[in-house]
Amino acid sequence: MLDRIFLDTNVILYSYSEDDIYKQNISQEILGNNIFNTFISKQVVNEIINILLKKIKLSSEKVENVILELDSEFEIFDFTLATQIKAIRLKKDYNLQFYDALIIATALENNCTILYSEDMQDGLVVENKLTIINPFKGANEQNL
Repeated sequence: MLDRIFLDTNVILYSYSEDDIYKQNISQEILGNNIFNTFISKQVVNEIINILLKKIKLSSEKVENVILELDSEFEIFDFTLATQIKAIRLKKDYNLQFYDALIIATALENNCTILYSEDMQDGLVVENKLTIINPFKGANEQNL
């Protein structure tokens, strides 16, 4: 059985970035190898929009194209009030930031077993179901 993989915002952004080719290659490899079992959430889409508009300063038209591309490539999960309540509990139980906990709660609700994220605790297993993996761990150590 294939793992169901959930992606945090940074993994997708690195796939578009030309600033760090090493991380771009890792992101593109993750996306290329797991296209049928890889998922994101509306929260991730919102974070991507915000970063592309504010930090990268892409035009609205280009951002729309990115979002349409994401929609064609991934199943995008939504979340509910129940997901948000679960996130509050995960925040407390695992000492997480709320928005990280919301990503984790969404991944758990959709039976994902792996969450790729650069920003969360590498190796953390949440509820004995979801393992957080930093796919850039070696890259981060090389850049020190």
